[in-house]
Amino acid sequence: MGIVLLLGTLDTKGDEYRYVRDRLVDLGCDVLLVDAGILGEPTFAPDISRAEVAGAIGADLEELGRGPDRGAAVEEMGRAAAALLAPLYREGRFDGVMALGGSGGATIATHAMRALPLGVPKLLVSTVASGDMRMYVGESDITVMHSVVDVAGINRLSERILGNASAAMAGMVGAGVGDGEMSARPLVGATMFGVTTPCVTRTRGLLEERGYEVAVFSANGTGGRTMESLMEQGVVTAVLDVTTTELADEVVGGILSAGPDRLETAARLGLPQVVSLGALDMVNFGPAETVPERFAGRTLYSHSDSVTLMRTTPEECVEVGHAIARKLNGARGPCSVVVPLRGTSAISAEGRPFHDREADRALFETLEDHLDHTVELIALDLHINDPAFATALADKLHENSERGA
Repeated sequence: MGIVLLLGTLDTKGDEYRYVRDRLVDLGCDVLLVDAGILGEPTFAPDISRAEVAGAIGADLEELGRGPDRGAAVEEMGRAAAALLAPLYREGRFDGVMALGGSGGATIATHAMRALPLGVPKLLVSTVASGDMRMYVGESDITVMHSVVDVAGINRLSERILGNASAAMAGMVGAGVGDGEMSARPLVGATMFGVTTPCVTRTRGLLEERGYEVAVFSANGTGGRTMESLMEQGVVTAVLDVTTTELADEVVGGILSAGPDRLETAARLGLPQVVSLGALDMVNFGPAETVPERFAGRTLYSHSDSVTLMRTTPEECVEVGHAIARKLNGARGPCSVVVPLRGTSAISAEGRPFHDREADRALFETLEDHLDHTVELIALDLHINDPAFATALADKLHENSERGA
């Protein structure tokens, strides 16, 4: 059926881990039990002790337990668990990882889970699942199940929830979807927003016809970081960065920034890439009442009850253009920037709410002035969602991929 690594704090959650271990065994799984507790003694013996976990980074377990800052100790144990699990997985010691707990246990477990490759089954059962999970999940594919009741004893409610979680984990490791079944085609990472969907959808189809596989990432902050993480791992080997809107949020102060390093990975690694300016006409906020007061009087567009978009100004577009040039200049692989002169999103075409020739011109001219000779700049008298623009993107990425091969 498969081997499940159970990672948890056996000093405080021993009964619950024993229950889950037994359920997994009943379902035909082998179990590798790893103790990552910090305080009291484990209630039953693990396969890998907490001292071995701490030793993965040379930490002293007793010192961690004595320290006054529990949060720092939890973070340290999370780093140690990550250092332990990654090589264990490479050695074939387990097929998936499961964990239970509150915020401390979730921090330790998800730190370790994020160190594992995409596709390795990862399941967290926790009280924190009802809140904002970004700090736990990050760019990983961690599956999260709400424990509903605290992970504190076995009762008629926790028994059912933990039993379902065990069955889900057994199903994931038993499905046998491994790396060997993945496509051998080149994998292109593409970025998309609702306002650039026609462009990306058409470009994806054209590239697939040419034998590429295309993974599309939402340009919502997490999506951009995830795509660049997969470049680092060697999974994504070419880049169609149509929708670079996360840069506008980083520069101006929106809620969907992908961080200060966005758009730098492909250039640094020398991957073939085609970059466009999708949705750089906008900065993202939540409901209208959450837009900061400093932006009073700006052009806003209500995308939905929970999403408010703000038009970038010419001055902000100059800043974004400088950021793009700084990140792409000196790219080690074939790199092209393709500019849609008639609008960068569905709502910036002529007659639409974000149509602003001056702002667009400020962005385009900044790129023209500051991109160096290592980056090809192509300006097309088209809107980003025009079919001809998508064709041009597909042709250019194929050409750059051939050059970079």
